[in-house]
Amino acid sequence: MQELVDFINGIIWSPVLVYLCLGAGLFYSILTRFVQVRHFREMWRLLLSGKSGDTGISSFQALSVSLSGRVGTGNIAGVAAAIGFGGPGAVFWMWVVAFLGAATAYTESTLAQIYKEERDGEFRGGPAYYIEKAMGQKWYAWIFALATILACGVLLPGVQSNSIGNAVEMAFGPGQMIQTGMGELSSAKIVSGLAIVLVLGFIIFGGVKRIARFTEIVVPFMALAYIITACTIVALNIEQLPGIFAMILSDAFTPMAGLGAAIGWGVKRGVYSNEAGQGTGPHAAAAAAVQHPAQQGLVQAFSVYIDTLFVCTATALMILITGAYNVHGPEETFLVQNLTANVAANSPAFTQMAVDSVLPGIGKPFIALALFFFSFTTILAYYYIAETNVAYIKRTFEVPGMTVALKITLMAATFYGAIKTADLAWGLGDAGVGLMAWLNIIGIVIIFFMSKPALKALKDYEAQQKAGVTEFTFDPEKLGIENADFWTGKAQPAPEQETAGSLKPSPAQA
Repeated sequence: MQELVDFINGIIWSPVLVYLCLGAGLFYSILTRFVQVRHFREMWRLLLSGKSGDTGISSFQALSVSLSGRVGTGNIAGVAAAIGFGGPGAVFWMWVVAFLGAATAYTESTLAQIYKEERDGEFRGGPAYYIEKAMGQKWYAWIFALATILACGVLLPGVQSNSIGNAVEMAFGPGQMIQTGMGELSSAKIVSGLAIVLVLGFIIFGGVKRIARFTEIVVPFMALAYIITACTIVALNIEQLPGIFAMILSDAFTPMAGLGAAIGWGVKRGVYSNEAGQGTGPHAAAAAAVQHPAQQGLVQAFSVYIDTLFVCTATALMILITGAYNVHGPEETFLVQNLTANVAANSPAFTQMAVDSVLPGIGKPFIALALFFFSFTTILAYYYIAETNVAYIKRTFEVPGMTVALKITLMAATFYGAIKTADLAWGLGDAGVGLMAWLNIIGIVIIFFMSKPALKALKDYEAQQKAGVTEFTFDPEKLGIENADFWTGKAQPAPEQETAGSLKPSPAQA
């Protein structure tokens, strides 16, 4: 199984996809005149404003749902893997893909807002929706939807639960070894898997509003606690900080693991962590209640910064400052070996050892707790994304029990991932991420050359900013954007229509 997964990933994650991710980010950065820099202040303003409604969630809730998908095991175990296989220079390439990817995130999230729909009392949107409406290729939209259901419903949840199981086992010991039909398993992993599945089932049967409320509280709190811990460790070793940054920058271009390894692992784990271009973030972006599509695009662009430039950098600095890492070379050799050979790079072990070296007895349990919340909320985001694509398919082809089947399958995949090896779990996850990234990036590039809707939305928003309006509006027909049915209906005047800032439908629309 491991050999098959490695073979598939060798095809999906060829250098072509690595440079496609970087190229798409650079392409949209140039076209938007580096929107991720020019509108940084506006991102902050939008993040702290806006309210949820009966149909949509607030910008901050949408950011939290999106961050719950972005901030996960990739920020802890993923950064460790990037360093372990790509060397310290891989961190630099994670920064590059985050900076450029912020423009990609703006584009895909704005498209999701433009082409969203209201169904069953909630906003729905994402790549499948904008591929169908902007490209006019329903078959391609179906391929993306099915690939996303497979990736987020089956392949990716196991990566998150696997890291939780490994972290618990390392923090508290494996416990009793139990012989099962799937081999000998530690009671720590079995109990962890069962606990995750029970809590997961309670929340995902509560709908998107419950997911939004849960992540709105948990994600910011845990991210802040994690960054404070990292800052404490850096402050205690502040004299090493200039040397660490120098090592990252020098190794980025003269890498110990080879340029291909540094860029490849930096981009792979960068995309896995911040999800820019992957096509997952737009699903949460479409659920937000905003006055103008560009607003949520800007908020989602900021989420890439939070994920990689804040959380991933915090992890990298802790690992590198404390020297709690190995760098793997070819044929099971080590280019750098600071830890024993049996410490897995594809796990949270580097991070746990880094924190524990400064805070003995606290580090391993703390990382296990942080990883539980980060990874658990990511699984919730995966469910929401998969459910959104099931809803897309149900628009034209409904089979009774599709949503229930998705919930059961995701819970089973989560438990399976918790008890399996890290390499297999990460391999399956990489395949899911790569497949979605291929389909989504090709889609948004084609859409640009067809009609440029995200760029038109940005120019329209900037024109209204310049005019000093306080209530933004969006009229797609005026901008030459077709098939944006929700916004077209909203732009039409009606006697009893809500104010321009509300996304509640008028009685005629309802």
